[in-house]
Amino acid sequence: MKYGCQSMVGKVEAILLKRPEQAFISQENLDKTWEEFRYFGCPDYQKVLEEYNAFEKIIQDNVEQVFYLPQDGRTGLDSIYTHDPLKITRKGAIYFPMGKELRSREYQATQAYLESIGIPTLGHITPPGKMEGGDVLWIDEKTVAIGRGYRTNDEGIRQFKELTQGLIDEYIIVPMPHGDGVDCCLHLMSIISFVDTDKAVVYSKYMPVFFREYLLDKGIQLIECNDQEYDYLGSNLLALAPGKCVLIDGCPDIKQKVEAAGVTVYTYEGKELSFRGTGGPTCLTCPLHRV
Repeated sequence: MKYGCQSMVGKVEAILLKRPEQAFISQENLDKTWEEFRYFGCPDYQKVLEEYNAFEKIIQDNVEQVFYLPQDGRTGLDSIYTHDPLKITRKGAIYFPMGKELRSREYQATQAYLESIGIPTLGHITPPGKMEGGDVLWIDEKTVAIGRGYRTNDEGIRQFKELTQGLIDEYIIVPMPHGDGVDCCLHLMSIISFVDTDKAVVYSKYMPVFFREYLLDKGIQLIECNDQEYDYLGSNLLALAPGKCVLIDGCPDIKQKVEAAGVTVYTYEGKELSFRGTGGPTCLTCPLHRV
């Protein structure tokens, strides 16, 4: 199959999902494990299924090939957020052990599945290196920004650079703030989401000045997310193609701003599916091939 995803906005031709039946499994499993995964309250399983059906329809209506991860004993609740254990390059997948201990073996399950459908492995980030997919943001095919924070460390970045020699010309290392603490999920992609080749939704409060100025100097229109909607994942949008994106419902201000910029916005109810586990539409998906 075709693979390669060194872009945040190219049209998604193939994508990887994991249904709640294979990640959350049941209400009983959620009741037992939501606290150790530090969710904002226990998700209602039936509502999760309803929310996921609506989200999945948006994906299926816009993406030609949709692949699904099976249930796997090496994974937990967070495996529904398929974006974080890897990045797909033109030469294959790079897998991450991830900074959250409960997700440390998740990449093994993803690797086994993707190799079974024909996506080769380029390499791994290995301890003491740490990296998560949400910290790796393609500016363009040859330029990548990497968030250096609690989930991605210097050694992880060094290994990523080594693995991607010849694929990437420029690496921009973006220091991440402490935010709400070590246990909170704060990725680079928590504060910026491209919705077109020259447009991005941002939460500037957590963005270093040099990086914000870099984006502006490249001619990228910055669409500002407010505090309230940032807390409800309003800066986490998935671009399906240039000028077409998905956003969690409940963020009317950012939706209006993005649409005013000429971008089509699809929304889905996501309180149980996305908000409680801090995983928006980008987190729920791993694009395998963009063009």
